[in-house]
Amino acid sequence: MSKLKIFSEKINISKKRVLVRLDLNVPISNFKIMDDVRIKKNLPFLKKLIETNAKVILVSHLGRPKGKIKSELSLKPVFEYLKKNLSEKIVFYDKNIDDNAVSCSKNLKTGEILFLENIRFFKEEEEDNEVFAKKLSNLADIFINEAFSCSHRKQASIHSITRFVESYGGPQLEKEIKSIDLIKREKKKPVTCIIGGSKISTKINVLSSLIQNSDNLIVVGAMANNFLLFKGLKIGMSLIEKDVGNFIEKINYLAKKHNCKVFIPTDFQVSTSMNGKPIYRSKNDIRKTEIILDIGKNSLDSICKIIDSSNTVFWNGPAGFFENKNFIHGTISIAKSIAKNTKKRSLISIVGGGDTLAALNGSGFENSFTHLSTAGGAFLESLEGKELPAIKVLRK
Repeated sequence: MSKLKIFSEKINISKKRVLVRLDLNVPISNFKIMDDVRIKKNLPFLKKLIETNAKVILVSHLGRPKGKIKSELSLKPVFEYLKKNLSEKIVFYDKNIDDNAVSCSKNLKTGEILFLENIRFFKEEEEDNEVFAKKLSNLADIFINEAFSCSHRKQASIHSITRFVESYGGPQLEKEIKSIDLIKREKKKPVTCIIGGSKISTKINVLSSLIQNSDNLIVVGAMANNFLLFKGLKIGMSLIEKDVGNFIEKINYLAKKHNCKVFIPTDFQVSTSMNGKPIYRSKNDIRKTEIILDIGKNSLDSICKIIDSSNTVFWNGPAGFFENKNFIHGTISIAKSIAKNTKKRSLISIVGGGDTLAALNGSGFENSFTHLSTAGGAFLESLEGKELPAIKVLRK
């Protein structure tokens, strides 16, 4: 396989137009940013570009407007954030990608930034339209992909654009790829994978891949409900995915074949509504009207012991319904255990996924792991062994 083209300081970008594709798809409510982790991760590199006298053009998406202009999905709040936390020398551009946009890019002074409006306001973006990609490329002398989390998609601003301009992967993208290598090729045994979320069907391929390289698989979140139900246990009104018995059988078969222990929680915090208060239940005591919303103390103790005995941990997906702070304890406890072991004895810890990031926001553990990934689907597809389209085009 050919080598990935990664941007380095040896590449001269002084007085050059550098177009950076970012993933600034952050949660916004009433035009206020609710979680800025994705933005913060990009600030050091953007500051370096400014200090190196580049002319910077920033491209990102927000949400899924499907080619239509929607004010609630404008990147204006992100622009205001960058103006405050990155540079005053930033201009917001919300017009068509045409000759006027090219002129604006060429008129930038060194150290200045042109920030484009939501690129998905153009339907050509998600169509991976080559004509549109060529127009984007006209804004730049160099293109840098810093949106690993979008790299599993074939879209104009991240895929086809590389056909028309000198292109590289950025430092955050490189970190994401190296973290996957830590799990797949450079892992230290015992290896433990903690997988949460709600759907087994969307993660069956990555679960199959992880089981073959892991010593422990810990299933948490709503996904664990399916395993409980499969065992014949009553789970009340808890969230499940229908018709996944064959998937669970496959996971159990592979786990046995590859000597991977599967751990399913045995006690829980439940409630009669998503907004309710926690009630403790063992796996045999859940009532018809109750919903499993977090894991219980005994299960947490067992999970923490497994983490303590592991040398590599991969975690994707919260342990409970973290949106209600009454049910975030399991997720925070797992984070605390992984963080403690990472600091104390150099545990290799890779943590990621959009929901996991959101759950950990403000917890104080964001910088406590070997790597905190901002990617969801792209990260999981890479673990499956797939080469992502926007990564493939960056190979020499």
